Amino acid sequence: MELEFEGTLWHWKGPAPWYFVTVPPDECQLLREQSGIVSYGWGMIPVDAGIGGSTWPTSLFPQDESYLVPVKAAVRKAEGLAEGDVMTVRLSIRS
Repeated sequence: MELEFEGTLWHWKGPAPWYFVTVPPDECQLLREQSGIVSYGWGMIPVDAGIGGSTWPTSLFPQDESYLVPVKAAVRKAEGLAEGDVMTVRLSIRS
């Protein structure tokens, strides 16, 4: 399954700070429909993510009724991204 959506980069300032983009509700519903087939530990979903010219393997984090896309530092740097930026995110579920 391939998904594409717009989202805003935000920073979680917890004990292990990280940057995320939240998957919109409609796309989350599609992901939930596939999660039973591909999900592992704590409901994580393995994906290949893409922003701009960058792609990387990662896993979506479930949070309440949504999923979070972790955006690593190398991608933020390569794409010139900062907290609050809106971007197009591409996801391809890996099985």
